[in-house]
Amino acid sequence: MPEEIKENHAASTAKIWGVYVSEAQKYDTALVESWRSDMDGMLIFAGLFSASLTAFIIESYKTLNADSGDTTVLLLRQISQQLAATANGTSFSLPDPKPFIVPGTSVVCNALWFISLGLSLSCALIATLLEQWARDFLHRADMRSAPVIRARIFSFLYYGLKRFNMHIVVEVIPLLLHTSLILFFAGLVVFLMPVNTTMMVITAVLLLLIIVIYVGLTLLPLVYLDCPYRTPLSGAFWCFLQSLRRLGES
Repeated sequence: MPEEIKENHAASTAKIWGVYVSEAQKYDTALVESWRSDMDGMLIFAGLFSASLTAFIIESYKTLNADSGDTTVLLLRQISQQLAATANGTSFSLPDPKPFIVPGTSVVCNALWFISLGLSLSCALIATLLEQWARDFLHRADMRSAPVIRARIFSFLYYGLKRFNMHIVVEVIPLLLHTSLILFFAGLVVFLMPVNTTMMVITAVLLLLIIVIYVGLTLLPLVYLDCPYRTPLSGAFWCFLQSLRRLGES
């Protein structure tokens, strides 16, 4: 009789753990697959954006050095003046060459665009690493063993994700990409400043509109809890407001 009770208990326990493993596997797989699909989209956008930004940088970084065309024109002008002075029998002294001074707009524009490119490439790198971590997580969680052991593995891996704040890493990647895009538009405004005032104003208005919309999407979930719109900063602002509220209550 005791043996029969033990067998029934073992069967019931195995069944309970089997249900737990099944549900845990569904949840973890859905969570990790959603991360992987998000990272695929981020990689595509980061690649296209980096390629477009590189085309702008190829043109902008030239303004950091003296233009060889301007130097050639200056030399030809000096030669012409020297030949005219020789023909007139007058003396001609070469003026001291003016040192090249990098325009402030060129420095600011290139700094913004290079930072933007660095953030975009960093986003692609972190997204690639996250996909590798997700594949490794699913591989380790798919080990074939007894239900009790698999349940412990699922619990161990899941709490590892929470302990090392994997969800924060997932939220940081789009935030880097958003920051990179805003820096690109800011650099574009500075780049157009000495070129054309009208185009600079249009781009500046577009940048301001993007920032206002982004701030609105960030703050809307804090005012309307049922708002489906949010940004990676919405959670951070929510935690900050909750911290202020706790301090006020204490």
